[in-house]
Amino acid sequence: MKKALLIALPLVIGSLGFLIYLLFFARDIGKGALQVTSLPTSNVYLNGRLLGKTPLCKCESKDLLTTGDYTIRLVPLDANLSNQTFEQKVTITKSVLTVVDRTFGQGADAQGSIISLLPNSNTKVVGQLSVASFPSQVMVSLDGQANGTTPATLQHVTESDHDLLLTKLGYKDKHIRIHAVKGYDLSVIAFLAIDPESVATSSATLTTPENTKPLTVQKVVILDTPTGFLRVRDQPSLGGKEITQVKPGEYYELQSEQDGWYEIKLSDGKTGWINNTYAKKQ
Repeated sequence: MKKALLIALPLVIGSLGFLIYLLFFARDIGKGALQVTSLPTSNVYLNGRLLGKTPLCKCESKDLLTTGDYTIRLVPLDANLSNQTFEQKVTITKSVLTVVDRTFGQGADAQGSIISLLPNSNTKVVGQLSVASFPSQVMVSLDGQANGTTPATLQHVTESDHDLLLTKLGYKDKHIRIHAVKGYDLSVIAFLAIDPESVATSSATLTTPENTKPLTVQKVVILDTPTGFLRVRDQPSLGGKEITQVKPGEYYELQSEQDGWYEIKLSDGKTGWINNTYAKKQ
């Protein structure tokens, strides 16, 4: 097999440096590369199969992956974060390295990104930059210039390094360093962390008879999820049986909390458990 030719493109996510590589080899075998980083160290599963631990890079010719859509799952090795798993669809593209980064945290404190180059039909110009985010409706700025909210598609991006900034009230700013290349579209999916300093806790007060103390009920709101819904289980564990699903933007009465899970009261009066990664107290 011919010697691999790699062009290193600097990519900065938060305060860490990463490399994204455009691979100009193995075009005839239809394979691509995958790099996964995380804090803390995590087990990496692809379509349910354990690939190894982070940092992981399937970048050598013998390790390349067949192109196509996969489900990647990261499970932190830190016992305190073992229930804060990350699962997302990724696409492996021929001759391209897809980069997955995740910083885990309790509840909605986690953040990360998925970045990939996708070949387009015109090899002489830079393709479009597509930016998606969780949550949605995040402000997008490229090199200090506002470019609307996510999901956003930016045209006429120059072939060079760029600073991508994603901001939304109630969430921590996310800075991503990207590099645009002729003949390729650039895809960015960003996951923003809740900013605890800007989250104002509110509560709903139930009306009670005169001369009695008002009863305060705390609620949770369902946040955006990669799947468009959040599973409700019969116990606070990923092994719990799914009893129903709830949707982003819906509010539910909080019953109790346990190790990264919220017990909520459903519309039929029953209760169930949701992973608090995609829910926020109100």
